[in-house]
Amino acid sequence: MRLGGGLLVALAAAAAGAGWWLPAGLVLAAIAAGVTARVPEPGDALVDRVVIAVARLSEVAVYAIAFASYVFPEHRAAAAAAFVVVVTGAGFAGLEIPTIVVRITGGLLLAAGLVLVAVCVAVPPVGTTDGLRAPDFAGVLVAAVVFLPFLRARRRENAGWRALLLGVVAVLVAFAALYQLGAVRLGLSATSLRDLLSAADADALQPVLTVVAVVATAGPALAAGTEVRARAGVSGLAGLAVAAAAAYLLPVLPVLVIAGLATVFELLLGVRARRYSGTRE
Repeated sequence: MRLGGGLLVALAAAAAGAGWWLPAGLVLAAIAAGVTARVPEPGDALVDRVVIAVARLSEVAVYAIAFASYVFPEHRAAAAAAFVVVVTGAGFAGLEIPTIVVRITGGLLLAAGLVLVAVCVAVPPVGTTDGLRAPDFAGVLVAAVVFLPFLRARRRENAGWRALLLGVVAVLVAFAALYQLGAVRLGLSATSLRDLLSAADADALQPVLTVVAVVATAGPALAAGTEVRARAGVSGLAGLAVAAAAAYLLPVLPVLVIAGLATVFELLLGVRARRYSGTRE
C-alpha cells in the first residue's frame, strides 16, 4: 500500500527534477531497496528512535498531502492536517489492520496500477512538446531518494524480491505517465494520476481513483502511527503535531526529500547495528 500512497504525489515531484529520465531514478531506488532489504532495523538508542520517528512521520505527511490533494482539493491544507490527527492518531492509539486485509488490499492496489498502465498505453497521447534531454544526474538522484521510502518492503520474508517487484510497477506507471503527459506536464501536475486518466480519456475511472487514494494513504499512515508509538512512546504525540503542521504548511517536495533522507539515515543506522552485533559476536 505504501507505494500506492507515494505514487499519488511522488511521481510528479520526481518528474519535475528528472524529466524523461524519471524511470532511471526509479530503477536506482528499486535496486537500493532490493540490495538493502536484509539490513536490520536500527537499535534502540535515542538517535535510532528519533530517526525512525522522523522517517515514519514524514511519510505520514506525504500520505496526508496526497489524500487531501485527491479527495479534498478545495481544502487541501486543512484536510491534510486532519488526516494526520485522525488516521495516524488512531494508529498511535493502537488501531491495527489485520495482516490478511493488508495483503488483499495491496494485491488490489497492484492490480489497479497495472490497469492504469494498460489504459494509458492503449490510448495514443494527444502529443507532447517536450523532448528527451541530456540526463540531469542531480534530478535522477533526487527521484531515487524520494521514492526509496515507498519501495522498501517492511516485512522481511522475500523483501528483496518484493522491493524489485514494486520497482517494476513504479517504472511501468512512470512510463505510462510520461507517454501520456510528457515530462513537463507531469512535473507540473499536483494530482498527476487524475491528469493521467483525463489524458487517456478515462474520466469514468476518477471515482475509482478517489477510493484508491483513500485506501492507499490511510493504511500506511495507520501503520506508521503504530510504529511511532512503539519507538517514541507518548512523546511521539509531539511528532504527530509536527507532522500535522508540515502537512498543513509545506508543499509535497520538501516533505518527500525529508522522508527519503530519513530513510537513508535509517538504513545507515541499520548497517551500524549489524556491524556492532557482528563485532560483539
